Amino acid sequence: MNFKPRATGLRALAIAALLVTGFAPVSGDSQDVSRAVHAVLDRQASDWNKGDLDGFLNGYWKSPKVVFQSGGERFDGWEAMRDRYRRRYQGTGRAMGRLEFSELEIETLGPEAALARGRWRLFMPDGGKPAGLFTVIFRKLPEGWKIVHDHTSADEPKTADPTGARKKPHE
Repeated sequence: MNFKPRATGLRALAIAALLVTGFAPVSGDSQDVSRAVHAVLDRQASDWNKGDLDGFLNGYWKSPKVVFQSGGERFDGWEAMRDRYRRRYQGTGRAMGRLEFSELEIETLGPEAALARGRWRLFMPDGGKPAGLFTVIFRKLPEGWKIVHDHTSADEPKTADPTGARKKPHE
C-alpha cells in the first residue's frame, strides 16, 4: 500500500492548523486584556511614587479572599495585605521609595483572567535598590481588573563568592 497521498494530506492539515492557531495575530480581546492589566500596573507604580499607598492598593481585589505571598509568608485578605504594606513601607523610619516595574509579560488566561509577571525595583532615599520578581493573577470583576493573587520575591543580596564562581541566573 502507498500512504504518500494520505501523509501529504495530514502534513497539509498540520501546517494549516499551525498557521491558524500558532501564528495567528493576537486577538483584539487578548490585546484589550493586556492593555487593561498594564494600565492597572502603571497606575499602581504612579500611586506608589506619589506616596499614595491606598491608591496603590486599589489595584488589588478588596476581599478577604485576595492572597499576597512574599518572604516566606502568606497574607490572606486585603486588610492583612494592607497592614503588611503599611508596616513595611510607612512605619516609623520607613520610606516607600520610587517603584519601577520592568520585563512585564502579560498572558491572557480568558476573557476575565490574566497572569502578569515581571520585575520590580525600588529606589530608596538611602540609596538602597531592593528588587525582585513578581507573578500576579488578575480577574475582571464588576469594579474592574483587580489583582486576586500576588506572589512576590526579593532578589538575594549580592555577596562576593570566595571561589570567584558566578551563579547562573536560574540556579
